[in-house]
Amino acid sequence: MKPYIQTKESTQQEVETLEKTAHQLLIYNDDINSFDWVIECLMKYCGHEYEQAGQCALIIHNKGKCSVKQGDLDKLTPIKEALLDAHLDARID
Repeated sequence: MKPYIQTKESTQQEVETLEKTAHQLLIYNDDINSFDWVIECLMKYCGHEYEQAGQCALIIHNKGKCSVKQGDLDKLTPIKEALLDAHLDARID
């Protein structure tokens, strides 16, 4: 059995893949939106179940922000834009 030898090329491809998918969509707390609205938006735009959306809303309220989705920029950007249109403070990190 041959040992696995990682080449510089395969390492670079792994780094590029991680850089592509290592983004987080964060929602920050504000004094404008209700818990119900945040939950509704997370369910509609992020595909969260009610329980998950509720937990994220609590984290946003108590910690000031919450990572609600992870992925590459192509996937997260339209979701961020929809959340911004819904008047939530959404950012990609």
